[in-house]
Amino acid sequence: MIRGLYTAATGMNAMQNQIDVTSNNIANVNTIAFKKDRAEFQDLMYESMNYAAGQTSEISTNPTGMDVGLGVRVSGIQKNFTQGDLETTNNTLDLAIEGNGFFQVTMPDGDVAYTRGGAFKLDDEGNIVNANGYLLEPQITVPENLKNITIAEDGTVTAEDPNTGDVTDLGQITLVDFINPAGLTPLGNSLYQANEAAGDPIEGIATEEQFGSIGQGMIEMSNVKLVEEMVNLITAQRGKKEKRQKNKK
Repeated sequence: MIRGLYTAATGMNAMQNQIDVTSNNIANVNTIAFKKDRAEFQDLMYESMNYAAGQTSEISTNPTGMDVGLGVRVSGIQKNFTQGDLETTNNTLDLAIEGNGFFQVTMPDGDVAYTRGGAFKLDDEGNIVNANGYLLEPQITVPENLKNITIAEDGTVTAEDPNTGDVTDLGQITLVDFINPAGLTPLGNSLYQANEAAGDPIEGIATEEQFGSIGQGMIEMSNVKLVEEMVNLITAQRGKKEKRQKNKK
């Protein structure tokens, strides 16, 4: 009886983790480039009450055995990097990656972070920065006298001199990919940090090799499907309620 209470309690804890993960997904349904999480579970060790192939008589053996499970635990919470919907904004510096890849930004401490969020802007010095003011890497600066910024699918950035009509090449936005993007460390603000689990950053040019293309005037939205997450939330809440009721009995 006591063992059953502890086993049920592990289920309650697991369902609470599922509720927390799902609630976070729902909260970020409108967050630019947010990637939903998925809680993963594993069963705990088993106590063998009667081993398989154990003797049940002089001439017979137990065909299945008797193993009692001791509950469940959260084995991991994984990011799902499937493509979110692309929303047209017609803003010059709104960029979306259609396919594989991440933009690079330089944080205040000098470290490079990676993001799918392409809502870029110009700072007071003409540098392309993200919503937090972090410089896009490679750094691209738009001179004050140039207008009509154009960003091609391969990341080439050009701007036009309105007085002469001359077009100036300002540089190229490169993308980075990882062998295991799900292993990246989330930092918040739709930023991620590289680590050993994700593998070494692979830098390249959009539209080449495994990299997707860059779309100007659009942004990638969250990949959260609200109906799916609501179903997951209801299921987890009911599961937790049932386990709580079993503990009371």
